[in-house]
Amino acid sequence: MSRRYKIKSEEYAGIGDVIEGGHQVIPIVSADDDESTDVKIPGVIPILTLRSSVLFPGAITPITVGREKSMKLVHDVDQSGGILGAVLQHEHSLENPAPKDLHSVGTAARILKILEMPNGNLTVILHGLGKIEILEYITSEPYLRASVLPIRDTSPVKDDVEFGALVDSIRDIALEIIDISPGMPKEASFAIKNIDSRRGIINFICTNFELKDADRQKLLEAPGLLARARKLLEILLNEQQLVELKNDIQGKVKQEIDKQQRDYYLRQQISTIQEELGEGSTDEADKMRERAKTKKWSAAVAEMFEKELAKLERLNPSVGEHSVQTSYLQVLLDLPWNEITEDNLDLARARTQLDKDHFGLDEVKDRILEHLAVIKLKGDLKSPIICLYGPPGVGKTSLGKSVAEALGRKFGRISLGGLHDEAEIRGHRRTYIGAMPGRIIQTIKRAGSSNPVIILDEVDKVGRGNHGDPSSALLEVLDPEQNTTFHDNYLDVEYDLSKVLFIATANDISAVNPALKDRMEMIDIPGYLLEDKVRIAQEHLLAKQRSAHGIPDDALTISDASFEKVISEYTRESGVRLLDKHIAKIARHRAKQIGFGEEYTADISTADVEKILGVPKYLRDEYEVGGIVGVVTGLAWTQVGGDILYVESILTPGKGELHLTGNLGDVMKESATIALEWVKAHHEALGIDPEKFKTMDINIHVPEGAIPKDGPSAGITMVTSIVSSYTGRRVRERIAMTGETTLRGRVMPVGGIREKILAAKRAGITDIILSEDNRKEISEIRPEYVAGMNFSFVRSNDDVLALALEN
Repeated sequence: MSRRYKIKSEEYAGIGDVIEGGHQVIPIVSADDDESTDVKIPGVIPILTLRSSVLFPGAITPITVGREKSMKLVHDVDQSGGILGAVLQHEHSLENPAPKDLHSVGTAARILKILEMPNGNLTVILHGLGKIEILEYITSEPYLRASVLPIRDTSPVKDDVEFGALVDSIRDIALEIIDISPGMPKEASFAIKNIDSRRGIINFICTNFELKDADRQKLLEAPGLLARARKLLEILLNEQQLVELKNDIQGKVKQEIDKQQRDYYLRQQISTIQEELGEGSTDEADKMRERAKTKKWSAAVAEMFEKELAKLERLNPSVGEHSVQTSYLQVLLDLPWNEITEDNLDLARARTQLDKDHFGLDEVKDRILEHLAVIKLKGDLKSPIICLYGPPGVGKTSLGKSVAEALGRKFGRISLGGLHDEAEIRGHRRTYIGAMPGRIIQTIKRAGSSNPVIILDEVDKVGRGNHGDPSSALLEVLDPEQNTTFHDNYLDVEYDLSKVLFIATANDISAVNPALKDRMEMIDIPGYLLEDKVRIAQEHLLAKQRSAHGIPDDALTISDASFEKVISEYTRESGVRLLDKHIAKIARHRAKQIGFGEEYTADISTADVEKILGVPKYLRDEYEVGGIVGVVTGLAWTQVGGDILYVESILTPGKGELHLTGNLGDVMKESATIALEWVKAHHEALGIDPEKFKTMDINIHVPEGAIPKDGPSAGITMVTSIVSSYTGRRVRERIAMTGETTLRGRVMPVGGIREKILAAKRAGITDIILSEDNRKEISEIRPEYVAGMNFSFVRSNDDVLALALEN
């Protein structure tokens, strides 16, 4: 709709068209200097409630009407040619205002025109006739009706000097506001210049200027035209100052904005407003300064903090550097400078806590208890830096939590696996976008104390890339002589790490930087033995899974034999992760039985294990040979524990060549060659015909050819097998051996004795042949694990043959 309605009347002056649509509408005012006296206002009139507009006497104003009651009122009054009262409601959001929600003073008005809008609302052109006071509301249906009392605004005499000066000042200030306000229509300036009526100019400005509804209502309620003029002048002066301030702000901001900074336009305005009001970042800086008073940092750090805080106060909050500086100071304040937790020096409690969480690991526990004991005696001690190395799943990482609980310290963990950027350790310099402290400082900040227990997990898997060597950065962290003054690039100030208890973990120590390895106490955590795993399962894992699945203690028990079956036939691991999963599966099976109300026996038998877990995945190591020529039982060490292996040899017609099979490594092949050469050199003492070395080939095989095998520990086993084949002497039953041999026939010590001995016991072997130099390892094995076994300690191959071969 684009038709335009014009109101023509000789009694009205000014400009402005009432336009249907979205065009600018400038209200028209009466040309008379007095209120209309020829219109009699009835004692009871309908009341039109206004959300956000105030109608003044003499003004012609468009009002949007959308409420059903109001629309009915407008149509009824228009048809009857009557008069209505326009009254402002207190709260703009009220949809159906009651009499108590309306102001008591309004304006009587006549409807000049009704425009129907596309959205269903009405735009009503009202002519304000005179001010009224609501005496009493008569009815609220179908719309409000009230008894009213006309109020006549008292006018000053025509030659009143004060009133004339007030009107002139109002006119001038209004024209200036229109001139400097980009949002005001310039046509309004033309209208003001052409209104001669003093009452008209005042009411026009009250109606047309952007004033608050509360201010407009106060203007309407003013007792007389002189009081209204005074109040209007006060409001216009404030408006003029506000517009000038806005323009000044926009001018300042505009000078700072370029093409790259247009996105920050609104923030710059807010910033400038804060500066004009004396606000800005002062409050934030004051809060930081108060927090700084509680920090226990050194004088050097305090001086540096105050310097950086002063820099923050000089920065404009809208520039990017302000947020960077704020983040830096927050990090300084969040760090626990010299704030430490008190160690729990109850050694008995610490031992109980460590034993409760982890089985075995005696060397690590003893080292922690030694540290506590020294602190208890001396009162202070630099924390040791320990590296736990061993196969996966044996509890290296979880041990750190137990140590923290035993000491009463906070705990943090840093995963170093795959780390290839030095800045991850030392932090980034603040000149970089997105800079942050290194992981060491971040972990201490999260812990909230300067003496936490921090696990440096997988230190052997630190990478090396184009951004430096992280393992070299760790040298400063893990050196007790240097970490008292650790320098983080982001902090750019020294931080004391000497009170932090670092515990590093690794699987392969050969991959650890030698200089880094030299700074740490290396503690080997070997894989758990079958016997250890049974203890762990009974004392820790079973109770854990019963609790996790809500099973009563007396509803699920597992015997040692059943655990041994699970461990030996369903797992091949150094730790107990897979064992824990199998126990969880058994617990779920029992939970299902309880849930369905099935009958069951609390104890899980070995048959139940196979029924629940399925067909065994691995064969148990059982002694299978005895009294056979050329077949000797050896002992081997693997990542998942000890094992037994068989060395078989046989003679075949040939040219005296040595054939080796079974996927053997270079060291093991060399051991076979050394064994054969020693036998050839001592053929007379051994009773071997030398012609056999020329006419017979010797074939040596180690079963399970798919599995790679290497190492020198099968040396004496090969010597025994070769001699048995050449002499035809049988190997004694239930006997096994391990040891390295030399060309001189000396038996050398080997490693992994504990694992090998327990593997032999599980296989049913009763007699073990070891090097004399391995005697000390036997004393370190728990007596109950080696009960019923006989150990023979030898120094030469002759001693081995005397014990292993029948006459």
